[in-house]
Amino acid sequence: MIDLSNIKVKFGDFTALHDISLTVEQGEFFTLLGPSGCGKTTLLRTITGFIKPDIGTVKVGGRDITNLEIEKRNIGMVFQNYALFPTMSVYENIAFGLKVKGLDRAEIKAKVNEMAEKVELVPEQLTKKINQLSGGQQQRVAIARALVTSPPIICLDEPLSNLDAKLRVQLRNELKELQRKFGITTIYVTHDQEEALTLSDRIAVFNHGEIEQIGRPDEIYNYSATEFVCNFIGDINILSKDFLDRVGAEDKGIDTSGSCYIRLERLYANDNIKEHHIVCDAKVESFEYYGLYIKYTVNAGGMLIKVIEKNTGATVYEIGEGIRIGFDPACVMQF
Repeated sequence: MIDLSNIKVKFGDFTALHDISLTVEQGEFFTLLGPSGCGKTTLLRTITGFIKPDIGTVKVGGRDITNLEIEKRNIGMVFQNYALFPTMSVYENIAFGLKVKGLDRAEIKAKVNEMAEKVELVPEQLTKKINQLSGGQQQRVAIARALVTSPPIICLDEPLSNLDAKLRVQLRNELKELQRKFGITTIYVTHDQEEALTLSDRIAVFNHGEIEQIGRPDEIYNYSATEFVCNFIGDINILSKDFLDRVGAEDKGIDTSGSCYIRLERLYANDNIKEHHIVCDAKVESFEYYGLYIKYTVNAGGMLIKVIEKNTGATVYEIGEGIRIGFDPACVMQF
């Protein structure tokens, strides 16, 4: 559907994107993930036509659109601040693209009403000004405006970043449902790892204008290709060489000369330890109770390790309590 080949973008002496190549399949929810300034928004703006690459090509459906004007690309865009017109009503905002296309009034009305219903905007809201809506309602308007012209692709640049945490989770779920309902190819930019993991079919992790890894959320999380991805995605423990040597990790096939990491939920305590696990004694330093699970920080011979235990209703380990922790050597990521 979307093919990017050897994309390079420079701003003066600064290279924002280094030789980026990737393919987004039709109907896919594809996320560009990374910290601020890593190049993900620059790539999104290159796809939509706001930025022309110094080198490389952008193709959609096999057609080269690298030098095509923005308005001729037929790509829907939802900006971080929504970029809605404050002096226009909700109806006028949604209808804007249709008017630009020259549709007649009756057709515009039918399409706007149909789209408003799909994004769950009620008729009374269509007459309101943008500043009379909540953040969540404004987001729906922005999405409706982007989708009403029936583009084959929609690009979203951190559309949830300005919302509070509860609303962000709610709208994240709604956004995924809308994407499934329309079956539209979606490119989504975010720095939020949880957002990327829950929404995406595939993720491209960016760092300093380069792609570190492309894969499904489970591949990115469980089989991080680089040390950057390993550290950037989710919470993780780094296991020191001293600790690994003390527990005999090398005898279990772990190369202790490099960097070694393990996810919190891949460590087990007491009765959950298996026969093939590497095991050590530890003492509980602190814990955080989340309901579904408990996150413990334990001291294993001077090294602090975080362990997540599923909440089964059993008694919580107390601070200062001695426990044993174990882990499967196959779950250690080595770089």
